[in-house]
Amino acid sequence: EWNEAAFKEKDLNAAIKAMTGSDSSEESDKIHIKAPDIAENGGVVPVSVTSEIEGATDILILAPNNPVPMIAAFALGEGAETFARTNIKMGKTGDVVAVVKAGDKTFTAKKAVKVTIGGCGG
Repeated sequence: EWNEAAFKEKDLNAAIKAMTGSDSSEESDKIHIKAPDIAENGGVVPVSVTSEIEGATDILILAPNNPVPMIAAFALGEGAETFARTNIKMGKTGDVVAVVKAGDKTFTAKKAVKVTIGGCGG
């Protein structure tokens, strides 16, 4: 079921909490984000996320500098590979944040992406 509140939330932490139910998260080097260092067009930024975290059930992709940071949410079926890939829009230079939920814990990683032409109307 679509979590409308999370996708309308303008605050990064509130959006994550709306999706995961957790107020806290732990930085993890077991989450790997593949995205360009420089995006020539913020309207099409390819992003993939893989995770080595056992028991992962969800992957979220967020762009904190966008007007609405929640970009995508992937619910993983049992035994699924912990991988997600999509093209996102970024309004300006900033981080791409990946969140992986496993059990009642939430893990995060981020990668900086420089945007030369904004993709959110700018």
